[in-house]
Amino acid sequence: MPQGKPAGVPCVQLDEDWRCKLFGRPERPAVCGGLQPSLEMCGADRAQAMAWLTQLEQATAP
Repeated sequence: MPQGKPAGVPCVQLDEDWRCKLFGRPERPAVCGGLQPSLEMCGADRAQAMAWLTQLEQATAP
């Protein structure tokens, strides 16, 4: 996404299983590679992970 990804919008590089289509490829953005999973980030399930990402997007919004 050349102009960045708006908060709340899924990345265009996610497949139907929500997996990154660029994982392990050189064109994957550095910000994605630098985002390392942790228990805090992932939580116990997808809903908790999405809540954490939503908070992160809101905290870093311009």
